[in-house]
Amino acid sequence: MVSIVGDGFFINNLATYAGKTFNGMKIEGLLLNSRMVQGIFDDLNPQTRNRWDYPDGPWDPDRNTAEFIAAMPTWRRCGLLSFTINLQGGSPEGYSEQQPWINSTFEHDGHLRDDYMNRLERILDKADELGMAAILGLFYFGQDQRISDEAAVIRAIENVTDWLLEKRYTNVLIEICNEADIPAYKYEILRPSRVGELVKLVQDRSGGQVDSPASRLLVSVSFSGGNVPPENIVTMCDFILLHGNGVENPDGIRKMVDQVRATGGYKNQPIVFNEDDHYDFDKDDYNFLAAISRYASWGYFDYRQEGEGFDEGYQCIPCNWSVSSARKRAFFELLARVTGPKTNEE
Repeated sequence: MVSIVGDGFFINNLATYAGKTFNGMKIEGLLLNSRMVQGIFDDLNPQTRNRWDYPDGPWDPDRNTAEFIAAMPTWRRCGLLSFTINLQGGSPEGYSEQQPWINSTFEHDGHLRDDYMNRLERILDKADELGMAAILGLFYFGQDQRISDEAAVIRAIENVTDWLLEKRYTNVLIEICNEADIPAYKYEILRPSRVGELVKLVQDRSGGQVDSPASRLLVSVSFSGGNVPPENIVTMCDFILLHGNGVENPDGIRKMVDQVRATGGYKNQPIVFNEDDHYDFDKDDYNFLAAISRYASWGYFDYRQEGEGFDEGYQCIPCNWSVSSARKRAFFELLARVTGPKTNEE
């Protein structure tokens, strides 16, 4: 079970990283995470499906999920307590201008595809076994148009909410959509002016049905890199999601956190970066460090960059879900130091 007490996270009624500090900074209560959004990925477009073939064979969504699950214990041993996984994935190319592939857990009418949900169930069960909490993203720009209309968007969210309640998953945080302020979203209800309706929908529909302090699912929505949610979103979300993409100076990360806390309607909710493609972990200052210096959780976003091979990145498909590159090792080694058993590390 994931819950919030004050501005900190608890898993199974215990504060995360209990008693831990790093270089004098409080770590207890943070939810350090990684963007692993393609754990249930598939491509239903036969014209693009072969783009994702493995070096040693054809694309296989069940292999992808099995290898994701096999890697999870290693992530957990290094101190990772959370990961973002999306029902419409993310760009399997890292960043994309066009998305001709079809990767959506939702049928056009908002019903759930059984094969996707079966893969998700396997991942959530393993996360529960390991004491991890998933940040479950529902919609992704570029794939939301796979839904036929606004009514189907609402139906999709109702169906996911009901599925989580029926399966009694309490180790899940909901992200309604990834970067709601991106103009590519087709439906107004997924944009900043109205996405709050969907936050409230999940909160109300799950109310009184979850065995947790809040008695319901915990819900938020993210905005694009460097942008802070407006007051109406900050007020109603259970935790505040930020993205560090495009924030080159770590002081920009600190400024974002400070802006959230200065926003009218802010109610001491936890602040979580669940996407940031900046590393520089060997420097004196970097975005991960900047976030925790302001008592905000941070999320590693690693994609396969130009000229890199199969072992690189956690967003591009096909994916090697193990700690298989120097960049991945640098993150997980730092994470282990930040979250390790010592009460203070200088």
